[in-house]
Amino acid sequence: MRYPLFRLLVFVVIAAVPMYWLYEAWTFALGPDPGKTLVDRLGLGTLILLFITLAMTPLQKLTGWSGWVITRRQLGLWSFAFVVLHLSAYCVFVLGLDWAQLGVELRKRPYIIVGALGFLGLLALAVTSNRYSQRRLGRRWKKLHRAVYGILALGLLHMLWIVRADLKEWSLYALIGAALMLLRVPAVAKLLPRIRTKTANPVINPQ
Repeated sequence: MRYPLFRLLVFVVIAAVPMYWLYEAWTFALGPDPGKTLVDRLGLGTLILLFITLAMTPLQKLTGWSGWVITRRQLGLWSFAFVVLHLSAYCVFVLGLDWAQLGVELRKRPYIIVGALGFLGLLALAVTSNRYSQRRLGRRWKKLHRAVYGILALGLLHMLWIVRADLKEWSLYALIGAALMLLRVPAVAKLLPRIRTKTANPVINPQ
């Protein structure tokens, strides 16, 4: 296994986040509605982890260090773990495990359907993230995993529908998402190694 210490660091840092939130809930530090706060934080955490996952390839091209790409699968699985926790927290704290209420929520809040589509997309990517699936699917594997861009768009739409009253924070996340997608455009992606080369070997003008 390459870069085991870096992988371990990534695991510890990400795992510590929901553990700290649970500690805050235990100490009544999450406000008057801790369940709703946990739902919101886990949803936002999923989106941020998707951003970080998509940033790994551009970082590798920009720095030349392969450790970024090595953690990409790990980060993707963490994104799925967070969305599972987000959905579980919603079912427990918002629905109260009352499945009859789910139909009412779907009619009143269509953004739940958008979130569910994003969850199913991340489920498909998580299930096929192993090497067996890569060998089995061949070229189709890359095409399938490009669905992460659509999943990111669904996540941003889901968030937009929730925070319609205040678009400042959403606009920031939308800009980050757009920038990450722009970095995947072939013409832009080719510029990153050139930037690395120029940075590593700056041109010195003789005086």
